[in-house]
Amino acid sequence: MNGVNSGDTAFVIFSTALVMLMTPGLALFYAGMVRKKNVLSTTMHSYVAVVIVSLQWILVGYTLAFGKDISGIIGNFQFAGLKGVGFVPNADYAATIPHQAFMLFQLMFAIITPALISGAIAERMKFMSFVVFLVLWTTLVYDPLAHWVWGVNGWIRNLGALDFAGGDVVHISSGVSALVAAIMLGARKRKETVTPHNIPMTVLGAALLWFGWFGFNAGSALGINNLALNAFITTNTAAAASALAWGVCEYIHRKKVTTLGVASGAVAGLVAITPGAGFVSPLASILIGLIGGVICFSSVTFLKAKLGYDDALDAFGCHGIGGIWGGIATGIFAWKGINTAGDNGVLHGNIALLGKQLVGIGATIVYAAVVTFIILKVIDVVMGLRVTEEEEQAGLDVSLHGEDAYGGLN
Repeated sequence: MNGVNSGDTAFVIFSTALVMLMTPGLALFYAGMVRKKNVLSTTMHSYVAVVIVSLQWILVGYTLAFGKDISGIIGNFQFAGLKGVGFVPNADYAATIPHQAFMLFQLMFAIITPALISGAIAERMKFMSFVVFLVLWTTLVYDPLAHWVWGVNGWIRNLGALDFAGGDVVHISSGVSALVAAIMLGARKRKETVTPHNIPMTVLGAALLWFGWFGFNAGSALGINNLALNAFITTNTAAAASALAWGVCEYIHRKKVTTLGVASGAVAGLVAITPGAGFVSPLASILIGLIGGVICFSSVTFLKAKLGYDDALDAFGCHGIGGIWGGIATGIFAWKGINTAGDNGVLHGNIALLGKQLVGIGATIVYAAVVTFIILKVIDVVMGLRVTEEEEQAGLDVSLHGEDAYGGLN
């Protein structure tokens, strides 16, 4: 009926549910790493992203990302309010599943991306300012980037750069924006030791992220096919390799392997493989994960300390740095033997793809950084970005939300 394949449709709907679960998983991952007095505030950042972006996507987000192209930059308003988005497939993007299923799958990507940024501003940003930021950032940064990379006639897509499941669109954009936000807000007031209050909570969040990432990457094949299976294998393999690499780095540096480190390493590997999951081989994914774990560990451990920015939960160190490496790695390891719709990378005789990858990465970094800076500057002028020193000291759970996660236990 209408070209719809029931198996592909069931797979994409299931993958959509998996990706949706990632944002609550992110809430746990982040919330465990903050102090007790900020756990609910940090959790709210992820859940309010679900609320705000779910509405924004229906009204204008989807059409800006996937509507008819305007000059390679943005989609038009043909799908505003989901007009014309029904059961019949949109053959430009997914010919075997309902258009509505494709829209919903993409929605879950749009939700988690700005939620990732919240890791950099934890424990010090005003809640209502973050809500306004969500609306503006999703509309002005995420939606155009999604069109550039994935939209028909988007300029990065036409260039030939590859991004299977969101290296540019999700991870580099959020990671770079997180760095800008961390710098603009300034460091937290360190009047007490800033240590994770519940590492088991963070590990549970990491497990849910790993689980959901199979929908994130394998689901991006948009059907039951060889690409979905390859993406599933490379996703798991890179995560394992990166967790191993992070643990080894910790042991060399501190003579201890930490639970938080292994969990962070797994997430770094998941980030690194995302742009290439459907373009590289399982053997290549081992190298991508190993190198990604080392690079992200070094960023979190050394780069942040050297430069002095307070990326509270290492959104830039894992997602920005990991996404940049993943995009570069795709330009090195991509192989048409895995995906004929892709391209060969450097190891398969085509250095040109690496150049295209670097252009896409560079454009994403510059655009996300500049627009994020402008958005935050405007919000700061209109309503302020940062809580007062007294509110920060008391904890954002009580001062902003009037709640205490642990009944007064500190």
